[in-house]
Amino acid sequence: MVFVYFILAAAVTVFAAIKLSQYADVISEKTAMGGMMVGTLLLAGATSLPEISTSISAAAIGNADIAVGNMVGSNLFNLFILAMFDFLLRRRRILETASRDHVYTALLGLLLTVLVITALWLRIDASILGIGLDALIIGAAYILGMVLINRLPKSQPEANVEVPETEPRNPTADLSAKAALARFVVAAIIILGAGTALSVLGDQIAIITGIGSSFIGSFLIAATTSLPEAISVFVALRLSNVNMAVGAIFGSNVFNMIILALSDPVYTAGPILSAVSGSHMIIAVGVFFMTILALFSLVQRKTMSTLTYSLPSIVIILIYFVASYLNFTY
Repeated sequence: MVFVYFILAAAVTVFAAIKLSQYADVISEKTAMGGMMVGTLLLAGATSLPEISTSISAAAIGNADIAVGNMVGSNLFNLFILAMFDFLLRRRRILETASRDHVYTALLGLLLTVLVITALWLRIDASILGIGLDALIIGAAYILGMVLINRLPKSQPEANVEVPETEPRNPTADLSAKAALARFVVAAIIILGAGTALSVLGDQIAIITGIGSSFIGSFLIAATTSLPEAISVFVALRLSNVNMAVGAIFGSNVFNMIILALSDPVYTAGPILSAVSGSHMIIAVGVFFMTILALFSLVQRKTMSTLTYSLPSIVIILIYFVASYLNFTY
């Protein structure tokens, strides 16, 4: 029965994510924020709510592997999502079309990933006020990085793509910005509740199957809690809001890193990063190289060949499957 409940929680998450994206599109169109800011801040934060509830809940019940694996695994899956859409829609050249301002967020994500890899390698068993030193450093880097990004000059005008006549119309397009924001909050709360259910059910699945919390956290739960990102990107691209789609992924990957600082004090057995399986290093290193390739796609000059353009995304997809296999067999 636990599997049925898990599927139901995932289905609720998907439905809420569709509504989130539609309301976010309205907000980006009817406010001065624009697609990139809505995607990087609002949509990324809301779609990361399952990761927050899952990791904190897992940390509270003492399952460090699910708490950490969910976070790094979600980042791996998020980049896989972006690469898949970029490859399948390669003629639209999503990353080439997106605003170069996304580079700032991607670079911050890369820095935070390096800090996580370093923490997993050094295994620092030191804490301040009940929070691991490594988690504090990661949290401080996130805050400073976001402050710096907000102060950096932004490209004007924003590189949005006009909606072709063949694209479906947003069914919530007639809502006012205020109404869309209110419904956005409700959908985000629903996602938060579904994410909490997923964490508890995932822990039970790990026990029933005997697969292990490390793989369950990095693959099954990470993929499921990343469903909001996947659905959000799909809906945003269907509405031709490229910057919102790309911003949702890079923003979510950055936002996920602060989850460590939130989960660490909840895990009472010590610094959470020093208590997890070494297999998480595989996933973190995979995220590092996938982020570099995504960055390359953002900054590369326009290419004549569609195949040449698609190569970084193809490699990202391959890295995802290799990292998942190595994690499973670790």
